[in-house]
Amino acid sequence: MTLKWNDRHERRITWALLSSLVLMLSVVMVPVLTEETNNNDLKCDLLGDEEVESNRERELLQKLTPLTSLSFSTDVQDGPDKKYTYKFKVCGAAGNDTNGGLVQTEVNKETVIGRFNETHIYNGTDWIMLVYKQGDKYNNHCSKEERTAMVMISCLTGTLGKNFHFIGEERGKEKNCFYLFEMDSSIACPKVDSHLSLGSILLIVFFSLVAVYIIVGFLYQRLVVGAKGMEQYPNYSFWKDLGNLTADGCDFVCRSKPRNEPAAYRGIGDDQLGEETEERDDHLLPM
Repeated sequence: MTLKWNDRHERRITWALLSSLVLMLSVVMVPVLTEETNNNDLKCDLLGDEEVESNRERELLQKLTPLTSLSFSTDVQDGPDKKYTYKFKVCGAAGNDTNGGLVQTEVNKETVIGRFNETHIYNGTDWIMLVYKQGDKYNNHCSKEERTAMVMISCLTGTLGKNFHFIGEERGKEKNCFYLFEMDSSIACPKVDSHLSLGSILLIVFFSLVAVYIIVGFLYQRLVVGAKGMEQYPNYSFWKDLGNLTADGCDFVCRSKPRNEPAAYRGIGDDQLGEETEERDDHLLPM
């Protein structure tokens, strides 16, 4: 029973170390895979030709990548008989139109407010403004120009994206009319610098190398050499001798008295007691 239990225990340790190694590799690979996925998720086309697109706008779009998987909507009551629903996606189709990033629906009618294939984006300290142009044309207002959707993303820590709502429509001008929306997201918050010091980096590298050394060495001793018990640890005899030598060195350096110096206090033994003098009490006996 003891042998079977030991084999089972060692098998569990082996699987635990294998899982740790796979986890460490996944931590290294996930950022690379995530970056590739993020680049593929962005479908927005900035204003102008690709050769003259702003690098700043590209960086801001890249910052909005986590929002591409979310859909937002809000209902607006316009009088007793009219109710509109606005649907919004970041760099994605919100309705039936393949390029319609923000659409307005009323019963069975859908109007594209802005298309993401004509995107403009800029930001401030704690906000980002996303603009979709080339929406459906007005019927009577704004010189029958194309609609424009403007979404202000305000900073709110602790949330990826929520509180999408309609602010209003500016259509009292001849040109440059727009629909204004607002939502909250932590993506718009200013980035907090968290630079690691040189000492922190060295500690991370050191402990990572120690973990790899222990895991790989244990697997080699276990699977290749066929070691059992404590012998599975890499260079077990070396570390054992090193520990003993270190303990001897500390004992030699830190001891304030020589090893052979007698103790200041010694117990009283029988050999230290003097011989008892025989007391004679013959003189006490009556004559």
